[in-house]
Amino acid sequence: MMYKSFYGYLMGIILRYVNNSYDGEELVNDSFIKIFKSIDGFQAPNNASDLQKIFKGWIAKIASRTAIDKLRTLKNQAYVDDLSEAEHPVTHVSVASDLHVQDILKLLNHLPETHRLVFNLYEIEGFADDEISKMMNIPESSSRVYLTRAKNKLRTLYLKTQVNSYEKNG
Repeated sequence: MMYKSFYGYLMGIILRYVNNSYDGEELVNDSFIKIFKSIDGFQAPNNASDLQKIFKGWIAKIASRTAIDKLRTLKNQAYVDDLSEAEHPVTHVSVASDLHVQDILKLLNHLPETHRLVFNLYEIEGFADDEISKMMNIPESSSRVYLTRAKNKLRTLYLKTQVNSYEKNG
């Protein structure tokens, strides 16, 4: 029952990290194995109305870390220690409200794997640069550079999408 109830939710989380459904299915199943093995460690809240929200957060954390572990084992990561943050200044992006979830996932899937991973951890999962650096075994400055590059690439991809959309509808 739990598998059926939360399969789609975990698949949505996993697909932010991998860009094909076959790997997604494998990682969701791996996540459920970890969830079932460690369910006795879940701390239920005192307020029963918060149970589902807290449980979803707990399983989401397991799923995202499962995906990160898998990606880490699949690929040797190149580091960007030689780059300074000054070379890649942080810029802010204004996101249009007409983007749909599928559009965002498509844009994220065009990012290099490490950029996508750092972007997900920072912007979606809410981890800090120091936490990301520990999870991925990279310097903290590299985490910031990857994030900046991911945002710049997403901005470029978004603008290209808007131009193509305008040309098709124009």
